[in-house]
Amino acid sequence: MLLPAIAVAQDKSDLEKLDTLINNKLRFVPTAIRVGMDIIPPIRTFTDSKFKGLEFNADMDFYRYYLNVEFGRWERDLETKLEEYTNHGNYFRVGIDVNFLKKDPDKNMFFIGARYGHGKFSENLTITSEDDVWGTSTDSYSNTGVQANWAELTTGLKVRMFGIFWMGYTARYKFWLSTDAEKGFIPHDVPGYGKTYNEHTWGFNYYIIFRIPVRNDKIVSKILKKKIE
Repeated sequence: MLLPAIAVAQDKSDLEKLDTLINNKLRFVPTAIRVGMDIIPPIRTFTDSKFKGLEFNADMDFYRYYLNVEFGRWERDLETKLEEYTNHGNYFRVGIDVNFLKKDPDKNMFFIGARYGHGKFSENLTITSEDDVWGTSTDSYSNTGVQANWAELTTGLKVRMFGIFWMGYTARYKFWLSTDAEKGFIPHDVPGYGKTYNEHTWGFNYYIIFRIPVRNDKIVSKILKKKIE
């Protein structure tokens, strides 16, 4: 009577070892690509006539580590009675997020990460001066093709809502800004970073996300089991 029970226990133990081996082999094989869009810039575009922008995001998982790429564009148009400022450019960020909910079956995320940011932009400032003696004069200053670099620390959440639809946010601490602008007209605003007179600043994104699977664990497990057997 004990022999069948021992055999069943042995088979179960072997199966658990096999599953552990498979999980170890698959640990750093990506399961999906997630692509998303920050909904804050479009809302600002429709509600603020001085701003236009878009930002997109994509990430891929390697166990609890997520390779993250972000790309965006924004334009600013600021005007007062005597001054007119325009700015437009693109930016991207690349970095890694570490997920601290590594045992969640839905792969929900609470993460901490880091980014390298790079932007390229042009800006123009026109100042009108009025004088009782000399009359009205106009001066223009511009920067063209300026490149900027900065660093970020990030944290946030990404949660599965239903199916392949996710939502989440990222909070950013930005610092170490540098530009290659020539001396004279100091850059005022860097796309993706913000005002240059801030040595460090904060940012916030709220994403709608779609998760596209790239690995079927059941099929891969069957293939690996056959190979191991």
